[in-house]
Amino acid sequence: MEMNKIVMLAAAAAMLVSCGSKSGGGKPNFGDNEYAVRTLKGQSADLQTSYPATIKGVQDVEIRPKVSGFITKICVQEGQQVKAGQLLFVIDNVTYQAAKNQAKAAVNSAKAQLATAKLTYDNSKKLHANNVIGDYELSSARNSYETAMAAVAQAEANYTAAKQNLDFCYVTSPATGVIGELPYKAGALVSSSIQQPLTTVSDIRTMQVYFSMTEKDIMALTRKDGGITSAIKDFPSVKLQLADGSMFNHEGKITAVSGVIDPAKGTVQMRADFPNPESLLKSGGSGSVVIPNSTQNAIVIPQDAVMQVQDKFFVYVVGKDNKVKYTPVTINPENDGKTYIIQSGLKQGETIVVYGVSTLSDGMEIKQLTEAQYAKKLEDAEKLGEAQGDLEEFKKAMGK
Repeated sequence: MEMNKIVMLAAAAAMLVSCGSKSGGGKPNFGDNEYAVRTLKGQSADLQTSYPATIKGVQDVEIRPKVSGFITKICVQEGQQVKAGQLLFVIDNVTYQAAKNQAKAAVNSAKAQLATAKLTYDNSKKLHANNVIGDYELSSARNSYETAMAAVAQAEANYTAAKQNLDFCYVTSPATGVIGELPYKAGALVSSSIQQPLTTVSDIRTMQVYFSMTEKDIMALTRKDGGITSAIKDFPSVKLQLADGSMFNHEGKITAVSGVIDPAKGTVQMRADFPNPESLLKSGGSGSVVIPNSTQNAIVIPQDAVMQVQDKFFVYVVGKDNKVKYTPVTINPENDGKTYIIQSGLKQGETIVVYGVSTLSDGMEIKQLTEAQYAKKLEDAEKLGEAQGDLEEFKKAMGK
């Protein structure tokens, strides 16, 4: 009698372990070869494709001095927002101020000489009219007057140049934007021939993001939309993934496509413009342009239904005799982390095992359950305490 009790307890324990344990694929081992299956149907699928991208401002202006001298004052800081015409640097202007004063004095002197020459010429015209002097004297007076006028014009040109050189000592921003690096400090000697600019002003109110698409993708767009111009016009908004993996909070629009294919890479450069009101994006940054792609009548299956062996992918197709067949498939490399879109290897109407595929072997006979039936069995097992978390795991794998 005692022996019978021991045998019964051992059998009950074995049954409990059999019902509650999991095999390699996360499938509870019910002990009766029951598997969740799905009959394939076409459906719409939304994917997204990422392309490495370079971020640039609409306008990146290098600021270079037009005159030589020592920097006496730096009026901005790196990263500061500036407006067009705002003062950025001051270059030592003592020499240029003196040159301006000298040029101004030369103008005054030339004007005085012009006034004297004019008086002489006017007087010579009167004397010539009264036959007091001859033609030679009149011509000489006229030539002197014209020479004096030319001297005034030259002096005024020199003054304008000297004044402009003095103005160049005050380096202002030619555009509204953000100050870049400031490699020179106060006291540094700079000139128009320096290799590195004083700084760069970047207009980052709108950012231009450059990326490349393959020639194949461009040709597909062209054929589909009747030309690249129409393709760009009808192209959906794109997103920008930043270097830290986060998504930029404003969508962009593709605005330009290069007319030249890079022969070395077989790619075409494209540009998407993104608004940047918070100035989060910086010129020279990097990221990835994310382009949405909708597919109609696609075969979409859970990733748990797929086995990967090196770079090959396989599923188990259920035949009419309830035996599974190890079947290779091709998947779309772009996925959402939960499902795969099948490119080849499966057809609509076929039935596949969607869960616990690692416990199967080619030619194995199974008992088919719908996903709802399989979930119900897991729910019942959890109520009896024979499984924990299996239902939630199954629903998650099925995308529910």
